Amino acid sequence: MGNYAHGHLSKVTIGTLLVALGIIYGDIGTSPLYVFKAIIDTRVITEQLVLGGISCVFWTLTIQTTFKYILLTLHADNRGEGGIFSLYALVRRFGKWIYIPTILGAATLLADGIITPPISVSSAVEGLGGVKAFEGIIAPGNNLTVTIVIIILSFLFFFQRFGTKVVGATFGPMMFVWFTMLFVLGAISVAQDPWVLRALSPHYAYDLLVNYPHGFWLLGAVFLCTTGAEALYSDLGHCGRKNIQVSWIYVKTALIVNYMGQGAWLLREGGHTLDGRNPFYELMPHWFLLIGVVIATMAAIIASQALISGSFTLISEAITMNFWPRVRIKFPTDIRGQIYIPSVNWLLWVGCVGIMLIFRNSGDMEHIYGFFITLAMLMTTTLMFGYLRFVRHWNLVLVMLIMAVFFSVEIAYFIANAVKILERPWFVFSVLALVAVMFVWFRARKITNRFIEFAHLPDYAQKLKELSNDKEIPKCATHLVYLTKADRPINVEKQVIDSLLSRKVKRADIYWFLHVNYTDEPYTMQYRVMELVDDKVIRVDFDLGFRVQPRINKLFRRVLEEMDANNELQFKNKYESIQKGDFHTDISYVLMERFLSVENEFTMRDDLILDAYFALKTLALSDREAFGLDPNVTVVEQVPLVIQTARELPLKRSVPKGKTKSQD
Repeated sequence: MGNYAHGHLSKVTIGTLLVALGIIYGDIGTSPLYVFKAIIDTRVITEQLVLGGISCVFWTLTIQTTFKYILLTLHADNRGEGGIFSLYALVRRFGKWIYIPTILGAATLLADGIITPPISVSSAVEGLGGVKAFEGIIAPGNNLTVTIVIIILSFLFFFQRFGTKVVGATFGPMMFVWFTMLFVLGAISVAQDPWVLRALSPHYAYDLLVNYPHGFWLLGAVFLCTTGAEALYSDLGHCGRKNIQVSWIYVKTALIVNYMGQGAWLLREGGHTLDGRNPFYELMPHWFLLIGVVIATMAAIIASQALISGSFTLISEAITMNFWPRVRIKFPTDIRGQIYIPSVNWLLWVGCVGIMLIFRNSGDMEHIYGFFITLAMLMTTTLMFGYLRFVRHWNLVLVMLIMAVFFSVEIAYFIANAVKILERPWFVFSVLALVAVMFVWFRARKITNRFIEFAHLPDYAQKLKELSNDKEIPKCATHLVYLTKADRPINVEKQVIDSLLSRKVKRADIYWFLHVNYTDEPYTMQYRVMELVDDKVIRVDFDLGFRVQPRINKLFRRVLEEMDANNELQFKNKYESIQKGDFHTDISYVLMERFLSVENEFTMRDDLILDAYFALKTLALSDREAFGLDPNVTVVEQVPLVIQTARELPLKRSVPKGKTKSQD
């Protein structure tokens, strides 16, 4: 998006604040639906439990969300963009191992995109059970409730292909209504029992964690109040830092007041258990309950939409930075940055429906919710250490103190959530599968790139010029284009030279060598041209941001048009009927696709990684599709991937039987 877009994002207006409410706070904003229900669970309601729970929630939102993300992490922007991959782009040059926390963080954020929609929507729909017309019909876990939630989620995923331009315009006002409702309902309840304000003291949090039986393990439920904090950073580029920071004041106030309101109601219910009731809906007068459920359901849908869109952006960045196989990406609207990835969409849909069918109610989902976001936060903290120390050059002692606070808090939450996940290890394995895909794709590209043999292109420039002028050889095309991985402009893969001069000579008027360089900035779109031989051998380097799709067909045609307009090209088309400036035909692209051959020799570890890599490649888009090349003008040449040169074969010629050398 670059500098041009972030100028208006730095301004704080009512409109930009509404956009922030609609995009940023869906996940964390719907947490009042289930946080206190999870804290109380089947326990007897006591003052120690209620006040301690409120205090833990308040200080979690203060330390984790406000201090870590709002005041600190949002400053770690990459040209206005945030998220785990933007942070990785800033710090990757400071350590070869940096990709590991990046992969773990990205995979767990995808897991959040699978868990949040069903728990949010089911928590909202279950509120219908308190409406008189639905008593006995809607209940947590029954077939009708599960069916309604699955239908809502299915419609949500189905409409992703059309984009969210129209629906998105209502997100901000709808979330403003939601947070206002949270504040009003909480304030009314607090007014009836203002003594609940005592819970702001950290003493009550300490008392709960230390003196309440098994109090430490309640942190797993408390953590649910800040699960959306990571989204604040991921969506930085959509709203801008100042809009997020200003709108957080209102959001946090509404959340804390509502949590206190629920606490005040719980204090009035002291000595009892919840018996299936949700403290959030108990704040509503009976006449308002149906309206409240509808608003809550809309807020849950908005929260789900934000996470789905965030997952699309995450995978798009992962593809560009070689962490994920290339998959088809569509642009359903003309809004920059709004994308749709069909394979990810249906992966999330299958995951959400599976979660709903397995757990059936929001209460059971709470047991796995939080674990993966805690892990994602730990990975962000790890990368933030590198950012503060090596990019911002903060004092080491200061950085260590800040990181010690965040690591201590997050490790405590991680331990408390890890106990919950132990009973359901199958979900951990499904997330590990995402980690494995990212690891294999990233490491395999490193392995294969390490053994690519490059040739010195100027050494072959004269041969290419002579080939181009040789009229006895049929001409392939006016413009013959090769995509190269060589970072240095004077280099090209040895396989490309073999393709041109050895396997089957290819004559063209101009030989082009294109290289795509992905920058650490998100929306860069620049190119450089270097002519090794005037009008014969030309190298073009595209500098593209990691959020820009590499549509080589369009980009290269733009280069041709600009060079022709500047009279930098002198050539004749293959066909006389084609005008000189018409670049829509007579361009041929050649791609080199490598495959494993019997001559490959590598270690067992590299063998496993490469086998998995080539298996994944069969499911991914081809280079031709990923680079947006026309299949009618693109040739794909298969070349063996030889990691190490095979040992010389001990093959010797023998004399045929019954025949001697003298007879020859």
